[in-house]
Amino acid sequence: MQQFNRAFFRDLWLLTKPYWWRSEERWLARGLFALVVLLNLLMVFISYRITEWYNTFWNALQRYDAPAAWHQLLIFAILVTPYIIAAVYQTYLTQMLEIRWRRWLTEHYLDAWLDKGTFYHMQVLGDGTDNPDQRISEDLASFTSQTLNLVIGVLSSITTLAAFVFMLWDLSSHVIIPWDGQRWIIPGYLVWAALLYAILGTVLTAWIGRPLINLNFNQERFQADFRFSLVRLRENSESVALYGGETQERQHFLNRFASVFGNFWQIMKRTKRLNWWVSGYGQAAIIFPVLVSLPAYFAKAIPLGTIMQISSAFGQVQGALSFIVNSYTGLASWHAVVDRLRFFEQAMHEVQVIRETHYQITREDGPHLAVRHLNVRLPDGRELIHDLDFTLERGQRLLIMGPSGGGKSTLVRALAGIWPFGEGAVQMPRNDRPLFLPQKPYLPLGTLRDVLVYPFGVPGVSDESLRGILLLCGMASLAERLDEARLWAHVLSLGEQQRLAFARILLQKPQWVFMDEATSALDEPAEGRLYEMLIEELPQTAIISVGHRSSLLQYHEQRLELLSEGRWRLGPVTLPGASPLQPQPA
Repeated sequence: MQQFNRAFFRDLWLLTKPYWWRSEERWLARGLFALVVLLNLLMVFISYRITEWYNTFWNALQRYDAPAAWHQLLIFAILVTPYIIAAVYQTYLTQMLEIRWRRWLTEHYLDAWLDKGTFYHMQVLGDGTDNPDQRISEDLASFTSQTLNLVIGVLSSITTLAAFVFMLWDLSSHVIIPWDGQRWIIPGYLVWAALLYAILGTVLTAWIGRPLINLNFNQERFQADFRFSLVRLRENSESVALYGGETQERQHFLNRFASVFGNFWQIMKRTKRLNWWVSGYGQAAIIFPVLVSLPAYFAKAIPLGTIMQISSAFGQVQGALSFIVNSYTGLASWHAVVDRLRFFEQAMHEVQVIRETHYQITREDGPHLAVRHLNVRLPDGRELIHDLDFTLERGQRLLIMGPSGGGKSTLVRALAGIWPFGEGAVQMPRNDRPLFLPQKPYLPLGTLRDVLVYPFGVPGVSDESLRGILLLCGMASLAERLDEARLWAHVLSLGEQQRLAFARILLQKPQWVFMDEATSALDEPAEGRLYEMLIEELPQTAIISVGHRSSLLQYHEQRLELLSEGRWRLGPVTLPGASPLQPQPA
């Protein structure tokens, strides 16, 4: 089992350590786990007593001693009652620990994934990490459940082995083996038989089932890819419908599902081979202790009750020693889940290293927006912008223009602090919260009110204010739908979504607004009305726009033009027959 190597267990420890050693819940978690272990010990102790009970009960039956048999049945009822209670509460407390651990891990992974735009950088840098949403939503659930069950299973096997191996060793002294006219007693005969049986079963199970680890890992990935392609169609349903791309999408889905189907078929075939062995191994284990005890029974060295006790004790010891055999399918699935999480951790760490290595743009506090000696590059090292310098006061407006692919949007990302490749300094008032508007606005799930107050929220805003802002932005038809929950990104056109983005500006009143092609879906008259309204309603707000249309020039005072090979040109906006638009008084 080379997959269960040192690197695997090292990474497994890194996954489990934070909750159990550093979290605020660590003492509660340890207490719950201790209770689960104590209940497990109680169950093992009761199982030990029941195994002893077998001898007495079956010997009473062999003697036809009815009073003794009925008395033993009463004792059995007394033994199994606390066992049932312990089993129920062991499961209940394990599930309680599982969901608390999962909650903590979910918060931990969400924090790491969302921190400093890691989720964005993982996509931009193309690290190959597939479906991080599935790793957080599903793999964490599987990890906590399977890890706890495996740990408890291992502890149960160890305590069971410790309790019953001495009983089985003692019973071995009663097993006489007639051979060549003599009666032999082999110390620990039954223990050695159980050990050899379990070793043989474990080695063969590992050899047969080893490919299941990679197959289960791939199955999770193929399943997630197939589900993601279906979600993507839902998110882009209008575009696909307009293209008439149903046939191509269907083929794309079937190709993705073919990977799911083919890999699952391989899992089926490998599992069938494993089950042939495991099923035979399990069935043989039922009769094996009886077979090794029969010579002594036929020699009248042991009674029937002792055979039943040997069978039960042997089953306990053999089951404990055969934990890997009985759990291999689960171990393979668990290994795949752990791999997906540890590779996800490694991917986030690699993004952090790239960010710390390449991102050398310092963020400074100051009275205005000042860009000093800013260099912006692509991941391959090609320079888009070299040694950029400009200053912008509150209430001023700057238009960034240039050819497609010249670095306009990348510059906005660098000013926002989410682009890791560059050097220089960006100064901005620390207490001012800027608002960045991409070309396609993000509309979160929820009501229209939730969409409007995203991302910062505006507590206590009245319905009248929201309706008035919608009216100003040309969205009067939505004024009475504030509490309606819809998939607004599907309901509204891109132009309407861009109008909502302007409504957010009016509602949240940021001091600095960065707009990256934020009016590209609107016609020029509608675009002009929104800009004029923004200048009139928020005269002290600085506006930095990215755009191609020359019609935008009249709403800005300065123009930054990005040229090829990192060159740029900055100057005032001059219009034919008109002077630059001046800031409105406060």
